Amino acid sequence: MSYMGTMLRVNLSNGSITREKTPMDLAKQYVGGRGMATRMLINEIDPKVDALSPGNKLIYASGPLTNTSAPTGGRYMVVTKSPLTGTAACSNSGGEFGAFLKKAGYDFVIFEGKAEKPVYLYVNDDQVELRDASAYWGKSVYEVTDKLIADCGNPKAKVSCIGPGGEQMSLIASVMNEKDRAAGRSGVGAVMGSKNLKAIVAFGTGRSPLADEPKFKEIIKTKIGQLKENPITGQGLPGLGTKVLDNIINQSGMYPTRNFQQVMFDGTENMSGEALVEKGYLQKNTGCYMCPIRCARDVVHPNGRHGEGPEYESGWAFGPMCGIDDLAAIVDANFTCNDLGLDTISAGVTIACLMELYEKGYIPKEDLEKGPEPVFGSTEAMIYYLRKMGLSQGIIGKRMAQGSYRLGEAYGHPELAMVVKKQELPAYDPRGVQGMGLSYATSNRGGCHVRCYMISPEILGAPEKLDPQELKDKPQWVMTMQDLTAVIDSSGLCLFTSFAVDLQGYTDMINAATGFNYTPEELLACGTRTWNLERQFNLAAGVTPAEDTLPKRVLEVPAETGPNKGQVHRLGELLPEYYQIRGWDTKGIPTDATLKELGVV
Repeated sequence: MSYMGTMLRVNLSNGSITREKTPMDLAKQYVGGRGMATRMLINEIDPKVDALSPGNKLIYASGPLTNTSAPTGGRYMVVTKSPLTGTAACSNSGGEFGAFLKKAGYDFVIFEGKAEKPVYLYVNDDQVELRDASAYWGKSVYEVTDKLIADCGNPKAKVSCIGPGGEQMSLIASVMNEKDRAAGRSGVGAVMGSKNLKAIVAFGTGRSPLADEPKFKEIIKTKIGQLKENPITGQGLPGLGTKVLDNIINQSGMYPTRNFQQVMFDGTENMSGEALVEKGYLQKNTGCYMCPIRCARDVVHPNGRHGEGPEYESGWAFGPMCGIDDLAAIVDANFTCNDLGLDTISAGVTIACLMELYEKGYIPKEDLEKGPEPVFGSTEAMIYYLRKMGLSQGIIGKRMAQGSYRLGEAYGHPELAMVVKKQELPAYDPRGVQGMGLSYATSNRGGCHVRCYMISPEILGAPEKLDPQELKDKPQWVMTMQDLTAVIDSSGLCLFTSFAVDLQGYTDMINAATGFNYTPEELLACGTRTWNLERQFNLAAGVTPAEDTLPKRVLEVPAETGPNKGQVHRLGELLPEYYQIRGWDTKGIPTDATLKELGVV
């Protein structure tokens, strides 16, 4: 129950579309979404496959709580092999698209092969067909979204698409839905572009069946109440969105500035969530499907440009990371990045890497091809090189489109790329928060904050306050939160619910929806199983445990200012214990006993 029972297989090479039964034998093992789709991916591709070849597959996945009244029950995931990192990629997005794809009757859509010319998939309940997308190829995200909805004649339809970034197969390209919502990380948009797949248009009218609807409604009512009463989900996020964090993180001395060269930013008050309100950019807050938190920002730029955001990480990436406190420029960059279909975190961090490379004399002026000097603090340079990157134009644009690691490598200095497993780090400096740093290093998809949000206990005090510099028990915390996050991703809910909902709460919701009758321990084991499955894929793909590390800058160069002055990240003290409690050997390889116990083969 709560699954629609059907998935689509779309062979882009020959144009065939077949309906298959959802593999329910996998559902109880992996819950849904992230876990099930990763299992299916591993069953169907060679982990060593070229991520941008027709042999890779792209899976749109929902969870059992997607398209239900569960709070935030609208998430979907895009699962594939990442061209950026070589890892198993699962990029998560909100909005309403995921719910509408499932309303049409489909739990998963598997895309395989490559179309001869640009196409898009049109889904309207039982009507499913591939259509010519030649007229839409080359168009930006905002334009193609409006045009597809108009041409399909259904203003209620939802669009998931790529922009120029995905078409050019930029390794940091996103899959976008409803213009400003992104399955943003790991280059999933490049895989979509490699298949000549421009978009999916979805509309449906179906309801997800529930195992015990009266009980489900009762549980949901309680969980919504908890979210509204919680100070983070009931006050902070609705009031200022994720940019409520700007001043908090800066004052905590862990706000990465100028490519992680500093840990605090003097201009934070000029570009913070509070400034977004005070300067009149924020029109109202909005929310995703069935979301009581409503943390999204409906924003208008002084030039009249309209959209959502920037979120905390996006504002940081185009702000302090590039030495910029000009809110107008940051908002403009956020809209531009979404319209181009790039990951805002990776895009901003790559621009910051460019700026440091140039300031240190590693990039010759002739490579700029008469563009502005990319120096920290230059709003002109930020916007200019963002567009170059999104369109893969010129020497610099093409190199930036491959992400900061490959940009740094091209100029002989990959150490200036702030990455883990070649994916750009987000907006929390590991020198100020030890658990978060460990979670970065061990993340199965590279530098990432939403695979284990240790900021919650270490800075925000949820579910309890931990000392961010204390090492004791941090590996256990990281492992537990990684596994819980895998469950949340697989369920189809938003990670923000974890500020107020505990493991028992997720167990109750999922059981009432599916009838699986998990114990909390059994449900968490599904997350553990998913985590080890992803690890096995990565190892088979050639991603070694040597990549469980952090940039030398945060391991060797102490913070110079603020409450963490003198601190570095102490990964070497944390990693052996993490491997041990994971049931992995001293080299970071899951043991046969661990895999057998979890049923991962």
